[in-house]
Amino acid sequence: MNERVKEQYGYWLTDPYFDEATKKELEAIRDNEAEIEERFYKDLEFGTGGLRGVIGAGTNRMNLYTVRKATQGLANYIMKNGDPKKGVAIAYDSRRMSPEFADDAALCLAANGIRAYVFDSLRPTPELSFALRTLGCQAGIVITASHNPPEYNGYKCYWEDGAQVTPPHDTGIIAEVNAVASYNEVKTMDKDDAVAADLYRVIGAEIDDAYMAELKKQIIHPEVIAEMADDIKIVYTPFHGTGNVPVRRILSELGFKNVYVVPEQELPDPDFTTLDYPNPEDPKAFALALQLAKEKDADIVLATDPDADRLGVYAKDTKTGEYVAFTGNMSGMLIAEYILRERRAGGTMPENPALVTTIVTTNLAMALCEKYGLECIEVLTGFKYIGEQIKLFEQNHDHNYVFGLEESYGCLAGTHARDKDAVVAVMMLCEVAAWCKKHGETLWDQMVKIYEEFGYYKETQYSITMKGIDGANQIQAIMDKLRQNPPAKFADWTVEEYRDYKSGVTKLLPSGEEKSTGLPSSNVLYFALSDDAWCCARPSGTEPKIKFYMGVKGKSLEDAAQQSEKLTEAVKAEL
Repeated sequence: MNERVKEQYGYWLTDPYFDEATKKELEAIRDNEAEIEERFYKDLEFGTGGLRGVIGAGTNRMNLYTVRKATQGLANYIMKNGDPKKGVAIAYDSRRMSPEFADDAALCLAANGIRAYVFDSLRPTPELSFALRTLGCQAGIVITASHNPPEYNGYKCYWEDGAQVTPPHDTGIIAEVNAVASYNEVKTMDKDDAVAADLYRVIGAEIDDAYMAELKKQIIHPEVIAEMADDIKIVYTPFHGTGNVPVRRILSELGFKNVYVVPEQELPDPDFTTLDYPNPEDPKAFALALQLAKEKDADIVLATDPDADRLGVYAKDTKTGEYVAFTGNMSGMLIAEYILRERRAGGTMPENPALVTTIVTTNLAMALCEKYGLECIEVLTGFKYIGEQIKLFEQNHDHNYVFGLEESYGCLAGTHARDKDAVVAVMMLCEVAAWCKKHGETLWDQMVKIYEEFGYYKETQYSITMKGIDGANQIQAIMDKLRQNPPAKFADWTVEEYRDYKSGVTKLLPSGEEKSTGLPSSNVLYFALSDDAWCCARPSGTEPKIKFYMGVKGKSLEDAAQQSEKLTEAVKAEL
């Protein structure tokens, strides 16, 4: 055990600052050197989005002390670079310790003279984005670990525009958090005292009502919903998370009559007992929802992740009677195509319209934008960069935001929030399903029609998990290898363009001409390939993984599937 680990372990075990429950937990692992090292070999890193880690005692864990320390850093940054009088909005999800961490953050802010607006119970992440904008707050905090396993929790940080922090605020906050050298520098205060001083305010129904009103503004054809509301059948599961109340409310208020919620996954459960992994990308997570869908003969099956910012979808293929899984690219494109088509047809498309997507999202977005006359703007991976574009559009008056999406099951219709919003996505997808049903089609039929018109785009991912102390080094070694010897080919695909977003250089091949990527520096490599194919290497910002994203364009579903498999194997061969 190295000296730093020994020193930190001893400090947490003996210093009066730490409570008895924490000391008891650490005493229980006294003879487990590996566990002590894993908990104390570093501080839980406050990254560009905030904190995420396993709940427990130690510097490399999520606990009330690491949450308070992060909040003290945020408070210090607000004092220097914001307006502390505006306050900070705080929301939390259904995970273990989420309400406690929300209060720990609020009371640290209060002790620094910054008012905290705390939701009265769990709320979706996008509603936090909406709330802080509605209340005119300087910043926002969401306590969530999104779709991570149950032993995790996290802390996401937002700025006054409603998006997760982007440069320069992200690095500025990180610097302030890292500058908090001792836990004894961290301020807190009694909750009753904070309430009495008007530094702790509870928020709730008034924000919910305003949020619902904003969502409804995105509906294009209320008359179609009214006509089909009795016929369409929807199965929904909130995966024990925050989506249950707002999703059911919006569908009910729009008039959808047949909404069946998976009873076993309806209520909050921090252990996610019915799920291996509360992730709408995981087909196994849909087992109970698909069972209910078959019983009810549902048209669509929807699932939101625990903090309700991402949406998973299945829809019935009437030809086979089976339910087909939709990727985030597919569901996002279904909503986007509907919005673009119907806004153009109805004359409600704004001037200088733009669709915002990320560098690892489907190239189908560009084809759609070309047809419907929108600017397609690509940003780095992470919805915060899509949210940032909305702010820039408003500042520069150069574009009007119409839709934004990323491949990881997140999208946003409207500008009420500046983060991906599964509640508005559910609402829009149900409108699309109603429109399809009115025209004798299913969502799957509509997806195939889009493919037939634009090409059979298919995207996939391959990821390698490397945990622990050595994992980060191994991930970096893979990135170094690809940088030092970038491949000229992947199987039959030729590399036509090589982008290193870390250096900011795009190299056109075979000419070797160089130009700027035009995006901020990020540890990402992108290979644009022949035949509209591509692949991208990116270490995850929230998990100990390196991810490889790939996309192909086929002539049929079968051809696209074969090409996708072939490209995946070619990428593996390079490793």
